[in-house]
Amino acid sequence: MEDLLWEIASNLYNGEDKEVAGLVREALDNGIAPQEILSAGLIAGMDKVGKDFKSGVLFVPEVLRTARAMLAGMEILRPLLAQSDAAFSVNKCIIGTVKGDLHDIGKNLVKIMLESAGFEMVDLGTDVGHEAFVAAVRQHHPELLGMSALLTTTMGHMIATIEALAASGLRDSVKIMIGGAPVTAAFATQIGADAYAPDAASAVDMARSLVG
Repeated sequence: MEDLLWEIASNLYNGEDKEVAGLVREALDNGIAPQEILSAGLIAGMDKVGKDFKSGVLFVPEVLRTARAMLAGMEILRPLLAQSDAAFSVNKCIIGTVKGDLHDIGKNLVKIMLESAGFEMVDLGTDVGHEAFVAAVRQHHPELLGMSALLTTTMGHMIATIEALAASGLRDSVKIMIGGAPVTAAFATQIGADAYAPDAASAVDMARSLVG
């Protein structure tokens, strides 16, 4: 059984989506629980991807291939996890690039990495105003909110969003993580965000620590 889970993790790391899907089905046929396949197979593989991406062993094209393999396995597991007798819950994250900013490459990579780590992602896209962030938090009740800014001129909208969440009584209900080229850990502290992530791999580690 452990060998089969290792094969899932290994093929995921290599971006072999069809092989991952087949191995997930084989694991299920062998009586391995969906939660175990997810944690010891898919997420274990993505954890190695994240570490190697952070250290420069893997690059964006490789990460995108591994994400496709992860999602191929999740398509099979997701309905089984939802129907499982043991309640299966995932942490939900809202993500978006702030108002006035149309950059989305970094935001999309963070989304892929978090989704592959097991988060349910709600992507608001780019040019997202504070009203839209507040409305999404009120609607989806996420554990985590991620904001990206790639321009120094748009960073102020992160402040506006945090202030709007506080004014709406929602600030304490969600952890806030920010990132983007001009953003720093000091800025995150200054505006009252909960965390700063310098890159997509770090975002996964930080998100996990924030939501426990």
